[in-house]
Amino acid sequence: GFFLGTGSSILSALQDLFWLSKSKVEKQLQIISVLQWVLTFLVMGVACTLILMYILCTDCWVIAALYLAWLVFDWNTPKKGGRRSQWVRNWAIWRYFRDYFPIRLVKTHNLLTTRNYIFGYHPHGIMGLGAFCNFSTEATGVGQKFPGIRPYLATLAGNFRMPILRDYLMSGGICPVNRDSIDYILSKNGSGNAIIIVVGGAAESLNCTPGKNSVTLKNRKGFVKLALRHGADLVPVYSFGENEVYKQVIFEEGSWGRWVQKKFQKHIGFAPCIFHGRGLFSSNTWGLLPYSKPITTVVGEPITIPKIDNPSQREVDFYHSMYVDSLIKLFDKYKSKFGLPETEVLEVN
Repeated sequence: GFFLGTGSSILSALQDLFWLSKSKVEKQLQIISVLQWVLTFLVMGVACTLILMYILCTDCWVIAALYLAWLVFDWNTPKKGGRRSQWVRNWAIWRYFRDYFPIRLVKTHNLLTTRNYIFGYHPHGIMGLGAFCNFSTEATGVGQKFPGIRPYLATLAGNFRMPILRDYLMSGGICPVNRDSIDYILSKNGSGNAIIIVVGGAAESLNCTPGKNSVTLKNRKGFVKLALRHGADLVPVYSFGENEVYKQVIFEEGSWGRWVQKKFQKHIGFAPCIFHGRGLFSSNTWGLLPYSKPITTVVGEPITIPKIDNPSQREVDFYHSMYVDSLIKLFDKYKSKFGLPETEVLEVN
């Protein structure tokens, strides 16, 4: 009896240890998956360019030369819908990435595979973590939730001039946010395409801070014009929690810091933000890891858009105001479900 007793207590102690370590290992894998992504976002393009230049100057220059030859040959692929890989989109690493926050995708309406769509994604946040996880990976089940719809997340065209990074981005179904690329996907790629455009872009990222729900949308009408020219339906998408995962130093309008940010935004297309998350080993220290706060992305109801080859300003304004109303309605309908007070108002700038 004594031996049985100690045996089972040793066993239960071992089990406790195993469970403890299992959850700890999960947490570590989540942290690694998010850190890998943040570093990709911040430095992969520059790092790959430098490595390639370095290899050109070594005995292995043939490898770099072959890649550069391929790059020239493949230069226009990003503009033609890219090269998505279901294998990359289904990597296990993205499931750990999803669970770190966690990130969820909420479907409110069915989407027809006979139509094309432009999703307006709001807000940008610092890095658009929700946009990436939901639409460039299968971690939150976008393929099951919207069967027959191919999502394309549109991002800065400059990223596709960077060696290796461009191939990595394309494998997730990411495309350049320029006219050529969007025209191609919406007119020469059949139906069932959904292009996700982070409408507020760099300007919006400058205002993101925890507790703030504001979007840069009033004078952003290019995406509506594109939708009209292709007869692609507009879908408002709001990510609750996107602004909560990083803290940012916000420079006031008129300050030198904001002036520098605006110059960058105007000439390079992105704005340098001074932000921080948590440290690698403790949530009480500063670092590059985002805080693990839930991000819930709600995909709203599609607005049916007619196909008008040359839309007038009046037509663009009309559908733009319909879109803004629809986004505000979506925000108001779901805000209290995802932790915001009933009194919270979406600020549209």
